[in-house]
Amino acid sequence: QVQLVESGGGLVQAGGSLRLSCTASGSIFSIETMGWYRQAPGKQRDMVGHITSRGTNYADSVKGRFTISRDNAKRTVYLQMTSLKSEDTAVYYCNVGVTILDSGRLRFSDNWGQGTQVTVSS
Repeated sequence: QVQLVESGGGLVQAGGSLRLSCTASGSIFSIETMGWYRQAPGKQRDMVGHITSRGTNYADSVKGRFTISRDNAKRTVYLQMTSLKSEDTAVYYCNVGVTILDSGRLRFSDNWGQGTQVTVSS
């Protein structure tokens, strides 16, 4: 089974920075995509950004302020957040799509982290 562990959330003032981390573990054949989503109270869960071997993609609301990176050896994806705004307040969820070996067959597995709270004070 694939497990994701998130860390790095907290309380920051507007204009400040935070870095979130998400580490994947388990019987992973290969990692296909790693990304971040967020959900504010009363709102839907939205994609923040994701990274693959082809590059990165970001939501318009965070473009230029947030940066996704990954360390393949550590199976870890990061979300570096700068110039934070109160509108960025949300629970942030790591999402990792991997290929696993299940009973001798390769299968795609979509996995979610437990979520970490990011609160930006105004």
